[in-house]
Amino acid sequence: MFGVPVDAWYTWLGLSIASVALVGVAAALPTAPPPAAADVAGTVDRTAATAHPATAEHPLDARAIRVEPGGIGLRNDAGTTHATFAFGPVTPAAGIDSLTAVLRGAPPGSRFDSGDALCTAAGTARERNSRWRSAEGPLIVRHVVWEGCDVTLVG
Repeated sequence: MFGVPVDAWYTWLGLSIASVALVGVAAALPTAPPPAAADVAGTVDRTAATAHPATAEHPLDARAIRVEPGGIGLRNDAGTTHATFAFGPVTPAAGIDSLTAVLRGAPPGSRFDSGDALCTAAGTARERNSRWRSAEGPLIVRHVVWEGCDVTLVG
């Protein structure tokens, strides 16, 4: 009457399998939240909305970034998030040395002959297909107003 039931080993085996499955699910869960693309888009929008030249930086908690004229995508181990810009289009500066230099603080006149040349380069950059790039350091946003050209560079 007080002995172990005959089917107790079935119960033990079932609980063991369930425990192993639960540990596997818990190990697969991400340890960090997905990156906050909406916060980054807000920084870009605040900089793009100004009427004067401005620069801003936003720290990134992502491994990869994709900047498009109308939005941004961020990706890390926990997932991928996207956000659109309210003020745009913006110009992705990555991959074009002259735009990257201006984004990082070089005067536009040191890289371009005129405001038209800057606007042409920005237009060409907006037409390129965007791709995922490694996120190294903070996101930099620079709103440039120079010789009739008004662009917002992001990189």
